[in-house]
Amino acid sequence: MAGRVITPESARSIEFVGQTANGSHPDGGQVMVSRGYAYVANSFTGGVTVTDARNPRDPKPVNHLPVHPKSWSIHLQTHGNLMLVVEEFNFYAVYVKEEDYYGGSIEGVSSAKFGVRGKDYSAGMRVYDISDPAKPRSIGFMEVEGLGLHRIWWDGGRYAYASALLDGFSDHMLIVIDLKEPTKPELVGKWWIPGMWLAGGEKPNWPGRVAFHHGLVAGDVLYGCWRDGGLTILDIKDKTAPKLIAHRNWFPPFGGGTHSALPLLDRNLLLVADEAVRDIDQEQLKYTWVFDIRELANPVSIATLPTPADQDYYAKGGHFGPHNLWENRSEGFQSSNLVFATYQNAGLRAFDISNPFQPKEVGYFVPPPPEQWVDHRPGMHRVIHTCDVYVEKDGLMYITDYNAGLYILQWKGS
Repeated sequence: MAGRVITPESARSIEFVGQTANGSHPDGGQVMVSRGYAYVANSFTGGVTVTDARNPRDPKPVNHLPVHPKSWSIHLQTHGNLMLVVEEFNFYAVYVKEEDYYGGSIEGVSSAKFGVRGKDYSAGMRVYDISDPAKPRSIGFMEVEGLGLHRIWWDGGRYAYASALLDGFSDHMLIVIDLKEPTKPELVGKWWIPGMWLAGGEKPNWPGRVAFHHGLVAGDVLYGCWRDGGLTILDIKDKTAPKLIAHRNWFPPFGGGTHSALPLLDRNLLLVADEAVRDIDQEQLKYTWVFDIRELANPVSIATLPTPADQDYYAKGGHFGPHNLWENRSEGFQSSNLVFATYQNAGLRAFDISNPFQPKEVGYFVPPPPEQWVDHRPGMHRVIHTCDVYVEKDGLMYITDYNAGLYILQWKGS
C-alpha cells in the first residue's frame, strides 16, 4: 500500500519514498533506525515516537515513549537490542527566545531552581530494551545531579559519551557512562574546558556560550564540539580521566555554534559543523569545516563544504546553515568520500569530498513547507527545518523536520 506523495521544492540525486507526520507528534528531532523501525525524538511535544517503516512508502507511528512533562528527550542512540535516551529539563520552557538560550552560558540555572529532581522534572539517561522494536521496554535509568543530558554518542560497546549539565558547572560538559550493566549505567568520567567549574572556584573567561554539545569517538580519541568553544580532541584511553590533545576555536571571528564532528580516520580527515542557531538575518552564515588531522595535536582547516545555492535561502528566511551530519554509524551506511548533512531551511544535502580541498555538492532534497506548526517559540519563520538524518546501508534515508515529522528518501547518486 502506498502512502501520500510529496513534491519537493527541489531535488537532485535523492528521491522521495514516504512520509508521516507521526500523528500527534510531528516535531521530529534526532532519528535512529533499527530493523525497520524509526525512533524519533520529539522536541516540543516530548518523548520518543516509534514508527513502523518496514513499508517505507507508508510509514506509520505505532508507539510513543513519554518523558516527564517538564523534561525533554531530544537525543537518542540505538545499537543491537538497546536504545539510550537522554532526559533533561526542558529549557524551551525557560528560554523562549533563541538569543536567550544560545547567547551565553547558562550558569545559575541549577537543579534547585526548578524544584525536586525526579519529582518536578527528570534528569539523566534511560536505557530501553528494543528486542521487540515496536515495544521498547525501560530497563535502566541513570539519574544525574543537575538538569540532565543534552546529547549522547554510543555505537555499541561498553561506554557512552554525553553532554550533561551538572550542578556546579556553568554549562554542559562531557561525561563518560559505563554500560557494563545496562540496567545500572554509571557515570565514571568527566571533562570540561577550564573555567566551567564554578563550584570549584573557576571563572568563565570567554565570549558567547561555551558548552559541550556533542562528541564522536574513533578508537581512543573523542572529537568534541563546544558551541562557541570550538573543537577539542581528547585522549580517552583512561575513561575516568580524559586528556586534552588539541583545542581549536574560530569564534570569533566566525559565528560559533560548533555542533558536531565526523572523523574519517582512513583519510586523516575530520569534518566539523557549526550549527545555524538563529534566523539567517540575525547571524552570520555558518560552515562545515574540513580539517586535516594527520597530526592530532595540530588539526588544520583546509576547506569548507559548499553553501547550498539551488534557490535563494536567504530570502526564504528561517535557519539557513548546517545542523546534523550523518555519522557513519556501524549499523548504517558508511563512506569516507560521501557526506550527508541536514541544512535546516535547505533540506538534506550530499557532498563529495574525494578531493578534500575542493568538496562539491552532488545531491539534495528540499521538502515543501510544513502543513502544521507545533514549534511554540515566538517569531519563528514558518519554513522547513530539516533536523536530522539517518542513512541505511542501501541508501534509504530518514530525515526529520521540527514540524513535519519523518521523511523517507532514497539516495540515487553514484
